[in-house]
Amino acid sequence: MKNKIILASASPRRVDLLAQIGITPDHIIPADIDETPLKGEHSRKLAQRLAIEKARKIHSEHPDSFIIGADCVVACGQRVMDKPKDAEDALRILNILSSRRHKVYGGICVITPSGKEISRLCETTVSFRRVLKTEADDFIKSNEWEGKAGGYAIQGLAGGYVKYLSGSFTNVIGLSVYDTLQMLNSAGYKKE
Repeated sequence: MKNKIILASASPRRVDLLAQIGITPDHIIPADIDETPLKGEHSRKLAQRLAIEKARKIHSEHPDSFIIGADCVVACGQRVMDKPKDAEDALRILNILSSRRHKVYGGICVITPSGKEISRLCETTVSFRRVLKTEADDFIKSNEWEGKAGGYAIQGLAGGYVKYLSGSFTNVIGLSVYDTLQMLNSAGYKKE
């Protein structure tokens, strides 16, 4: 018998990534939690904590299902690069990332129907080449930055700015499919 699985996220990219590994969530239920960083909280801890909190919230409402909670935090040095508020903010973030290396932290949490919790943090290092002003202008006009942590989608125009990547490519999109599949398998999830 197939186990029910719920994705505790509103991200269409995470739904697409799960489809790549043959998983279609039975339900997609965004976990409405406060995502404000705690005082002094490092980006990696923030990503992991938010993934766990999202999974726990949805598990409390649907305890008979497998729950996948995920969160992605982009950081350049100690600065968290949130989702841009507007085009001006998106340009500010792009200028910070231009010619720099940054980290993408992907927190993942799987909770089983029995309440077993498995969490993992994925870390990907991304380095952008220098982004030219004309490219930045085109990027802002594309609106690809809207709703994206770090203000970009690596599978879009920003993919042309990446000169170096170490770690999971799908983590940068929003969910490490390798890690998610390993976690589901170790949790006893069965597709059929």
